[in-house]
Amino acid sequence: MEEGERSPLLSQDAGGQEPPLAGSSPLTSSHPGPAPWEDQARRAGPGGVLACCFPWGSSFLKCLIFLSNFVFSLLSLLALAIGLWGLAVKGSLGSSWGGPLPADPMLGLVLGGLAFSAVSLAGCLGALCENAFLLRCFSGGILAFLVLEAVAGALVVAFWGQLQDDLEHVLRMAITDYQDDPDLCFLIDQVQLGLQCCGVASYQDWQRNLYFNCSSPGVQACSLPASCCIDPWEDGASVNDQCGFGALGLDEDAAQRVVHLEGCGPPLLQWLRSNIWAAGGYAIVVVVVQGAELLLATQLVRALAVHKRAAEREGLSTGPPDSVPSPLPNWSRTDWQVRRKTRAPGWGLGLQASPPLPGKVSQ
Repeated sequence: MEEGERSPLLSQDAGGQEPPLAGSSPLTSSHPGPAPWEDQARRAGPGGVLACCFPWGSSFLKCLIFLSNFVFSLLSLLALAIGLWGLAVKGSLGSSWGGPLPADPMLGLVLGGLAFSAVSLAGCLGALCENAFLLRCFSGGILAFLVLEAVAGALVVAFWGQLQDDLEHVLRMAITDYQDDPDLCFLIDQVQLGLQCCGVASYQDWQRNLYFNCSSPGVQACSLPASCCIDPWEDGASVNDQCGFGALGLDEDAAQRVVHLEGCGPPLLQWLRSNIWAAGGYAIVVVVVQGAELLLATQLVRALAVHKRAAEREGLSTGPPDSVPSPLPNWSRTDWQVRRKTRAPGWGLGLQASPPLPGKVSQ
């Protein structure tokens, strides 16, 4: 080709640059702006940005959720084992088989340990296996616990005055049923030993009990439980159950050398009032920990969703070349021959052809 001629396949536009192809490749986007994965990360929230911008972010979330739930699952399983052991020792587990559930505090420990262990194991396995379904189940369980704790806290605040007023009535009922319920017997003994008191208002409240009443024909008549004694151990390794025998039949001067005369109602009420703020602080700590667990699980689910969408987009963009539609029209051979005679040589490829120079024939 002589100098001065311009090839139709290498023609330039008015600005002196080669024109772009008519069709753009699906692997390269001609639209300015952020990449698709960045846009997805921004729409997904902090978890998506953490997963896309910092590759170690999702791994950190996984490790934190796994370790915390592993510890909580161990504690829950320990509580479950203690509850089952208590039911087995007292015989409540075998006697209630096939019948109604026993009104046993150990049963509450068993149910609570079972629920907490199931939720903790779901969070632990969901974080370890990157299973979004298990993580959502874990989040739902934590949310249910938060709702129950909020309801319980609202009930305590609403009925706190009534609970204080009914405390003495509850203690008198417990004294009446002292020998009938081993759990109630243990609770009363711990209160009297811890607060160094006896009865509700005074030690004479034990006259309400049928076994300790002075008119009872039993061997425990006019006696008091060993937890009412000033020194129930009497310098021994075990509690002397007979230290309170005959204490109700003594006058106050003689009885105060053996047992505590003050009742447990006022000291117990004072103890509850002084420790209510500590109990509230512990409850707030538990709620904060559960809220943090819920937030971490939600962020990990979002991070897994962002990774999944990014992987799907990458799989679609790197598909086989035959899946890309051809920019050339599907014409027959005769149509192509007619078009080549009537049109410029570079028209079929989507390029702008320049007209032949005067006196020259374009090749």
